[in-house]
Amino acid sequence: MAKEKTREERLFSAAVLRRSFALQDDQYREGFKFVYEGVLRDLGLEDADVEAFLAEHLAEVDAAIGRRGRKA
Repeated sequence: MAKEKTREERLFSAAVLRRSFALQDDQYREGFKFVYEGVLRDLGLEDADVEAFLAEHLAEVDAAIGRRGRKA
C-alpha cells in the first residue's frame, strides 16, 4: 500500500498542475478546469490553499516543471 501524502506534498502536486496549465495557451482552459477541480477534490484541497502555496513556493514549483530562473 502506498504511503499517504502529506498536506505539503498534496499542495505541491496541485501547484505543479496549476502552474503547468497556467503557462499553456488559453485553448486548454476548459480542460484544465475540469482536471484541476477533480484533483483538488481528490486531494482534499481548495484553490485558495494552492494559490497561497504558490505564493510562497513559486521557485520550487517552477524548478519542478523546468522553468528555472524565469519570471512568473
